[in-house]
Amino acid sequence: MHAYAANVYTSVVEELTKGKQRKFIAVEQEFFRLWWDAVATDKHKQQVHQLLQEGQLEFVIGGQVMHDEAVTLIDDQILQLTEGHGFLYETFGIRPQFSWHVDPFGASATTPTLFALAGFNAHLISRIDYDLKADMQKNKRLQFVWQGSPSLSESQQIFTHVMDQYSYCTPSQIPFSNRSGFYWNGFAVFPDPPKDGVYPNMSLPVTDTNIHPYAQAMVANIKERAAWFRTSDVLWPWGCDKQFFNASVQYSNMDLLLDYINKHSDEFGVTVQYATVSDYFQAVHSKNLTWEIRDSQDFLPYSTEPFQAWTGFYTSRSTLKGVARRASSLLYAGESFFTQYVRQHPESSICKCGALKQLQSLRWAVSEVQHHDGITGTESPKVKNMYMDNLMYGMFNVKKLMASLIFDMNNAKKNGDVYSSVYSKDSGKPGTTDVDQYVIVYNPLAWNITTSVTVSVSHSSMSVYDELGHFVPAQVQSSAESHSTYDLYILVEISGLSYKKYIVKPSNGKQSVFIGKSVKYQRKDTTRGDQQSPDLLPVVNDCYQIMFDRSNNLMYSITDRETNQTVQLTQEFFEYHVNGDVMKGPISDNYLFAPSSSAVPVSKAVEMEIVFGNLVTEIRQYFYSNVTAQYYIYAMYTRLYLVPEGYDGKLLCHRIEQEYSVGPLEVNREAILRTSTNLNTGQLLYTDDNGYQIQKRPFKTYVNNTVARNYYPMVQTAYIEDNATRLTLLAERAHGVSSQGNGHMEVMLHRRLWNNLQWDLNYNLTLNDSSVVHPVFWLILGTKSVTSVLYRTSQQALEHRPVVMFGQLSGDKPELPGQLQQKSVHSSPITVPPNLHVQTLSIPGWRYSSNHAEQVRSIRMGKQKQGDADFSRVLLRIRHLYEVGEDPVLSQPVTVNLKSLLKGLGSVKSVEERSLTGTWDINTLKRWKWKTAQNPSKGFSNSRNISENYIVTVHPKEIRTFFVYFQDQ
Repeated sequence: MHAYAANVYTSVVEELTKGKQRKFIAVEQEFFRLWWDAVATDKHKQQVHQLLQEGQLEFVIGGQVMHDEAVTLIDDQILQLTEGHGFLYETFGIRPQFSWHVDPFGASATTPTLFALAGFNAHLISRIDYDLKADMQKNKRLQFVWQGSPSLSESQQIFTHVMDQYSYCTPSQIPFSNRSGFYWNGFAVFPDPPKDGVYPNMSLPVTDTNIHPYAQAMVANIKERAAWFRTSDVLWPWGCDKQFFNASVQYSNMDLLLDYINKHSDEFGVTVQYATVSDYFQAVHSKNLTWEIRDSQDFLPYSTEPFQAWTGFYTSRSTLKGVARRASSLLYAGESFFTQYVRQHPESSICKCGALKQLQSLRWAVSEVQHHDGITGTESPKVKNMYMDNLMYGMFNVKKLMASLIFDMNNAKKNGDVYSSVYSKDSGKPGTTDVDQYVIVYNPLAWNITTSVTVSVSHSSMSVYDELGHFVPAQVQSSAESHSTYDLYILVEISGLSYKKYIVKPSNGKQSVFIGKSVKYQRKDTTRGDQQSPDLLPVVNDCYQIMFDRSNNLMYSITDRETNQTVQLTQEFFEYHVNGDVMKGPISDNYLFAPSSSAVPVSKAVEMEIVFGNLVTEIRQYFYSNVTAQYYIYAMYTRLYLVPEGYDGKLLCHRIEQEYSVGPLEVNREAILRTSTNLNTGQLLYTDDNGYQIQKRPFKTYVNNTVARNYYPMVQTAYIEDNATRLTLLAERAHGVSSQGNGHMEVMLHRRLWNNLQWDLNYNLTLNDSSVVHPVFWLILGTKSVTSVLYRTSQQALEHRPVVMFGQLSGDKPELPGQLQQKSVHSSPITVPPNLHVQTLSIPGWRYSSNHAEQVRSIRMGKQKQGDADFSRVLLRIRHLYEVGEDPVLSQPVTVNLKSLLKGLGSVKSVEERSLTGTWDINTLKRWKWKTAQNPSKGFSNSRNISENYIVTVHPKEIRTFFVYFQDQ
């Protein structure tokens, strides 16, 4: 920001005002907003308004960042886009309509759908497989109409432009000079600019003597590119990473060159002009050509040359990936909790503006980490620490906020009765003390849930009650990771978007929680397992029977009790050994995965302990390098839940929960968990794009680097199947996943690397990550029809696990209050059918008018609303989780009455349907249509509206966005 971005905005704005012909596009709002709030003068601000009006400055994408497409969750992509769009619309009354997704490492099929839903007219990408790009370039197929979602298909298709082999930079070599091509401003210097204004590697200034060779070089490149596209318009991006920080020298040389080419256009056969992205796409759109359609196949994974598969970043910095997702989930819970509180307690003592600021700190942190060098793990340790600090600070704020709202609603004395678990270990279990506690559990999903929450306690003799004094099923056992604490599992049943209070008291002997019974099995040599016949030990609940083989202490099989199908299944940890010396061959780094050979098993001996219980049975496996080793190197904790009579335990019973402990690794090792089954899968894998849709991943054989090029990102889901049975893995953070053998699925869990590539050393990108990671997975096994019903809801249940907070009961003998059993923040819980998901329920706080003409008028007159945030507007998003034809029942459209859905928040006064990020009224949004063979007429594509009586029909895969206003209480 200090050395580069601030100088870009200051110098570009000043330069644009000096010449009406000059133009510039800007993308990421985080940098722009930092400049706007802290650096820009009043004069700069006035100039920006003017330049936007004249079309000289154009914001493209307009999100907080240019988000990564491989390892980000759709909710977080939408959040960061909404954050940026809200600022731009509130401040300038503008709405970006084009994308510039030039730098993410591979392109997801979710992105074109999101950008279409946000009202964009065209989408632009660059990084796709080198061999595919060469082929598309040769055949003039770099432009197409992309139908990213099979269910939404034509309604949310978008024209897409793939940049050619030069990507988003101006060529850096020119024949007559050894400096950096067309970059007269040279390279940015950190942290302070040079005193004399002379930067390293500044190109030769344009003079009378060299202007002709400069023009020849530029025209030659333009013509080379023109041959790869169907229209006579060529998009020539001028700039690259960290350019235009010294815009005056850049523009003055560009002006000379453009004028010269246009004066000699007969000789060159080319005319040139400054342009924005919208200028270019308008030119292409006006040509009236017919474009081919691309279906919902994505462009992942991404390779830049035969040994450079960018599949390592799917796992790099696993801890950051995990914290980013936990922060996102906490934000989601905090937003709905706060929204309900504001609606229910208009006269409250809590400062709403302060509360909103606490939420905004986490919105900002979760948005910024979605950057394509953020959650990807492709940043230096210093930058990673900044992301982590911002996330932790935001999470601390939101937990503090939620605790204070509970205080207020329970009229607790403000003396620390409620405190919340803030900085806790990776699995999120907080420490507690010996006094009576309440445990407050908030369910952030708009479904009724039955699940188990885990609390760390310091002794094993206790009882758990609800607020009516009824005994609650619970189980306690010594913790696997710590000898001094116990894990308390509590079975909770909570309505949609509601919370409950549970009371944990020292036991009086009558109704104590069940104490798990531990059985230890001696360490077994896993290398000798083949000679012996298996010695099987069953662990059972209502849904599964899991067999463990006592001859090697590994899992042996899982039986689906509903169909009696048995799948043989073993799980072991392996490591890929990779090279770090560029002199010896391809390297792995933060971005790339380049295994030297097949993965190697890490352990030769496994110890097992099973803790049998009445609520959960936990199988603890410890993996040692050999039979006599003192310390284990990996651990796996598998939990099978037993649901008591009278509870709806369908989801809980069907998930086999696993938590792993991995690390610290040795250097240049990449750790995987390989699950091997006897399913005949033909090495076909399925993985999700951003938790939104599933992609089919057939195994492909390449001349080089086949292992790495068959790795794909799993953001939430991966599965394999045969004709009868499907095995699904659900994850709470992103990982790389692959099927390297028939019936196999391997997930990369952790990476620790060092290499001597100069570029990596210069930027401290060597990923010497010595941390221990604790990823969590849920396994679901069953028929395709049963698992397809379960995994969509389970995905959300894993992502949005209940938020647990703690309070101490003051006084000697706490009275058990006999009030409401179900503490809903409001009187009636908000629940939707299982194929819908309330993706957003929040109070954004924007001050803009949702009437566009009014908003533009108030900005032109300098009358933007200042002062307090707007608390009257509620943002609601509803998403249909299923594809067309995926399930006979759940794939049907669903009709929702918004008035009755939200009656717990008050009486609905009006509802406006909006574009995805809220800045367009859906009825005035007219996106460009592009001619295709299937749809020869061109024009604007229109959206559907909402009925008079607040009834909305949500179709498969739709994400519908509304502003809701309530009657004043």
